[in-house]
Amino acid sequence: MGNSNGGFSKTGLDRLREVLARHVESGKIPGLVALVGRGGETHVEALGTMRHDGGAPMRRDTIFRMASTSKPVAMAAAMVLLDECRLRLDDLVEPWLPELADRQVLKRIDSPLDDTVPARRPITVRDLLTSTFGLGMDMTALGTPIMGAIFERGLTPDLPEPMPGPDEWMRRLGELPLMHQPGERWQYQISHDVLSVLVARVTGQPFEEFLRERVFGPLGMTDTGFHVPADKIDRLPALYAPDPQSGEFHVWDEADGGRWSKPPAFQGSGGGLVSTADDYHAYFQMLLNGGTYGGERILSRAAVELMTTNRLTPEQQAARHAMAVNNVHLSFGQGQHGGWGFGMAVRTYRGDYAPIGQFGWDGGSGTSTYADPANQLTGILLTQVGMSVPNSARLIHDFWTTLYQAIDD
Repeated sequence: MGNSNGGFSKTGLDRLREVLARHVESGKIPGLVALVGRGGETHVEALGTMRHDGGAPMRRDTIFRMASTSKPVAMAAAMVLLDECRLRLDDLVEPWLPELADRQVLKRIDSPLDDTVPARRPITVRDLLTSTFGLGMDMTALGTPIMGAIFERGLTPDLPEPMPGPDEWMRRLGELPLMHQPGERWQYQISHDVLSVLVARVTGQPFEEFLRERVFGPLGMTDTGFHVPADKIDRLPALYAPDPQSGEFHVWDEADGGRWSKPPAFQGSGGGLVSTADDYHAYFQMLLNGGTYGGERILSRAAVELMTTNRLTPEQQAARHAMAVNNVHLSFGQGQHGGWGFGMAVRTYRGDYAPIGQFGWDGGSGTSTYADPANQLTGILLTQVGMSVPNSARLIHDFWTTLYQAIDD
């Protein structure tokens, strides 16, 4: 277990800085902010610049597009509702999400959209929380009619078209069959955005407003939200998606006038948040503290334990693991943890330097956010280089490798 009061060795932190600096000096990563926390000790590195061609230096308070690392944080909204018995794990979602009633399910993953059987049972809150409600982004099913329909309808955030407002988004989703029976198979992404709509409808508040009131506010996460206000836009770097062939830096999203410069039609927990290293550190500290922060309780200890331990059956876990391992050439090695809790990966086997029980997730915009209960350790690495190329994934890998060497016991 190690001594949870222990921090980091100076030699280890020097090496961490050297490794991070090497990535920036290579020209492949314009800039980064890295935060490591253990016990009471926090160490931050801000290296490089906001733009590929220079510009202002990265700072500790630089605001990043969190992409899929939004998932573990936005999940707290649903957990508050479970704690307050405003939702139950095995409640049907239909009263709140009538668009998901009476589902049809494809006979095979590559079936035409009308080649279906009725769902064996209705969709529950638990199905959404565990990403097993029957629809998701499946990289092994690209080219199938159902994946085509998901892209064409603007149901995913990664397309040139922004997602429509929540009610229209749900209407479009409700026209599609499920890919798998409810509760059967873990699938990525879409369940999180459905949860955003569920929380908003249960609370009668915009999703962001409820998150701010119950999570961001109490944690002091003043720079976290679904867009960057004009008075902070200079703290948001351009987001790059380098060309996979040539490596040339293409701007995927400009800060000023870009996708996060105004409130979105859809506040999506799948990938919509912007935040800072310190805001995310507060959130993961709260999870490591069993739901409290600065003496205030945000979530019950039981809710935190539910989120941060594996929720998949052995069969589901085997399928998820196979998907991760067989797609390393696409994911550059990210996503190989074995398990999944609510909104985040949970490490169920030791495949690298991190121990079993580590929880968190990575984002396609070059972000990585995890906490490790065994070592009472938090690590947050934020860049502005999307994973169209392996550069930020390799940086993330090296960050975790050196961070685990820096533990001083």
